[in-house]
Amino acid sequence: MLFALTFIAALGCALLAGLFFAFSNFVMKALFRIPAPSGIAAMQAINVTVLNPLFLALFFGTAAACVVLVFYSIEEPRRLIGAGLYLVGTFGVTMVFNVPRNNALARLDPASSVSAWRRYVQEWTWWNHVRTLAAVAAAALFTFELSQLKT
Repeated sequence: MLFALTFIAALGCALLAGLFFAFSNFVMKALFRIPAPSGIAAMQAINVTVLNPLFLALFFGTAAACVVLVFYSIEEPRRLIGAGLYLVGTFGVTMVFNVPRNNALARLDPASSVSAWRRYVQEWTWWNHVRTLAAVAAAALFTFELSQLKT
């Protein structure tokens, strides 16, 4: 069971790290390059579309696996740190920093919110970098632990 949970956590963290990396590396840059009303409207649509069963299962399922791993990892610091990185640095950052910004963006009128858009992109992307790095580090720690469990 420990191997399966660690594998699920590693895979979930890696998939989310890739998704968040794409946003940090080129999606937000591309949205910022187009006229602000179009960028706002596109991000509003993304924020609605992302709330689908597959993404939510991945995001919350990885969190659940990490919560369970905390209890199995009291004496395994790498796995415990990996779970903490995901729960605090990815899941927590998303809920505390990215989601409130997404909710505020949802209330904006795309045609009259150029300054708010500029601030949103800068702040949201900064926090996205944080959760990307946390997910990458967690995935790396879980992957290392998998190699230790098999030997």
